[in-house]
Amino acid sequence: MAELKDILYRVHITSTSGDMNVEVKGVCFDSRKIQPGFLFIAVKGIQSDGHQFIEKATSTGAIAVLCEKLPEVISDKATYVTVKDTSKALGIVAGNFYGNPSSKIKLIGVTGTNGKTTVATLLFKLFTYLGYRCGMLSTVVNKIVDKEITATHTTPDPIQINELLVQMLAEKCTHCFMEVSSHSVVQGRVEGLNFAGALFTNITHDHLDYHRTFESYIRAKKGLFDGLSSDAFALVNVDDKRGMVMLQNSKAKKQTYGLKKMADFKGKIITNSIEGLELEIGERNVWFKLIGDFNAYNLLAVYGAACLLGEDPEMVLMKLSALTGAPGRFELVVPGSKFTAIVDYAHTPDALKNVLETIEHFRSGNEQVISVVGCGGDRDKTKRPLMAAIACKYSSKVIFTSDNPRSEDAMEIIKEMQMGVGPTDAKKTLVMVDREEAIKTACMMAKEKDIVLVAGKGHENYQEIKGVKYPFDDKEVLTRMLKMFSN
Repeated sequence: MAELKDILYRVHITSTSGDMNVEVKGVCFDSRKIQPGFLFIAVKGIQSDGHQFIEKATSTGAIAVLCEKLPEVISDKATYVTVKDTSKALGIVAGNFYGNPSSKIKLIGVTGTNGKTTVATLLFKLFTYLGYRCGMLSTVVNKIVDKEITATHTTPDPIQINELLVQMLAEKCTHCFMEVSSHSVVQGRVEGLNFAGALFTNITHDHLDYHRTFESYIRAKKGLFDGLSSDAFALVNVDDKRGMVMLQNSKAKKQTYGLKKMADFKGKIITNSIEGLELEIGERNVWFKLIGDFNAYNLLAVYGAACLLGEDPEMVLMKLSALTGAPGRFELVVPGSKFTAIVDYAHTPDALKNVLETIEHFRSGNEQVISVVGCGGDRDKTKRPLMAAIACKYSSKVIFTSDNPRSEDAMEIIKEMQMGVGPTDAKKTLVMVDREEAIKTACMMAKEKDIVLVAGKGHENYQEIKGVKYPFDDKEVLTRMLKMFSN
């Protein structure tokens, strides 16, 4: 419990009505979860406006309400506080209520279009191997030391974040590595958090269904760095043309990493093969288990962050060389089979291009590359034809299939993808809406030493259709098919 006036510390208040000294037992922005003595925060969401549920919250027992506009019906049993933006105030209030746990742990944020999950996962594994107790908030899973908690969003809401950080502190965690999505910055989910450092991987075409313009998307990513304190570090990919933009106006210690341009943490690819990467870093040649140019950048980002967190460079490289990446990120399925099968989460044009270019690099020239590709529903439609064009450019054969169609019709999504396919490429494509049948067909078509790529879902173990999540795992299906067709 805490007094209302205390948990509103650093919140820009525009008006108050009622007793500011009341004891608050909990903080909530979902009126269905309100309990007596709670503070209800009315947040304007994408699908609903919390202001519509203020009366319901007070009738259920909310002792105080934080809102942008006072309701028509005022309860004499509740205190009302107005602010300009409740979504931003929510993060600050949540932090205050839970004792600002982010200031008691080294919280590192990772943002960018591609690579967030791999970088956060590698940092978590690395610091665990270095002997620290760590937490992780990621697209794949949330972790507190060795305890796994299901992740529903790339970045949880502010209350969940602070609750998880409190649990991490209870388990004596010293570090937390956290993916920060562009949505979470705009929606104020990271407001009030005290980051010890932030990393920028890259920025490419994605989420324009939400941000509308690429410039708005860039500003959203930059918001993480604008909020850093002078005690924090900002580590960016200098080879990405927006990397230095992230550092503009940031108070943090500015650092860079890259393979091409001069950087504070410079790397050079010596060997790039299906077995792994040999990189020159800090005048040392080191072999890593991860594959592809894009992972060279991920490894450099992790190395740089670890050094900035005070770790010994030689020890970092030694431990890092033993690590594997995140689940469903350029993951080889059943190595040693008749043909090579790869699962990857690539769901943006640039990510798909990176994966297929990596595969192209490994080819001797005779193998077929058979790609199974779909696009998610209720998401940025403009990337659909782009992804189809990229798949056709780098593949011998392409099977267009469903991904997570969500509320959309899967066949309509595929038709929008096909708009990116030129007349000469059309003959190399097939359409199979059923994803399992598409994977099965790709395996049937594959000859010895061919490469089958199943892209888009990666680690996910479900397929969302018309609001229902059905069990579906690309790796499980591929493993089954590989066994069937390798006999």
